Amino acid sequence: MQGRCLCGDIAYEADGQPATVTVCHCRFCQRATGGAYLVDALFRRDHFRLLQGTPRVYDQLSEGSGNLVHIQFCERCGTKLWLEFQRFPSLVGIFAGTLDDPNAFDRSPARTHYIFADQAADWTVMPPGARVYPGDTAHPDGTRAVPLCLDAVRIVGA
Repeated sequence: MQGRCLCGDIAYEADGQPATVTVCHCRFCQRATGGAYLVDALFRRDHFRLLQGTPRVYDQLSEGSGNLVHIQFCERCGTKLWLEFQRFPSLVGIFAGTLDDPNAFDRSPARTHYIFADQAADWTVMPPGARVYPGDTAHPDGTRAVPLCLDAVRIVGA
């Protein structure tokens, strides 16, 4: 899978399918995308390559984990392309909308986590089968959180 920024100065490639897909509803992701959530395709770092250009990096302290998130973006057009994580150094989180084919990966409920649902914008649709977490997939002590598994469509705030 290949992707690029709006102006085309920066291009990247990721091999195979993402290790997991996260639909994040936190305020950080809402601000970063200018939308209701971020669809974040998480690839192993060794499956990701920069093909062209040199991104700029903006470091943001995550309110959820307390760790740095390194946002890679194009200096010319401002497109945010991928995230690197202090907390998960072996992963690269691609902003799915920057892929040449944003439907090229499996984002079925079985492969996708819906996180920070407690911050989701009203009228956000959560599909049946979704694994929904009020916050992150893990608690601050590192133990895994238990998701709510939806058996029907849920519309936030409706």
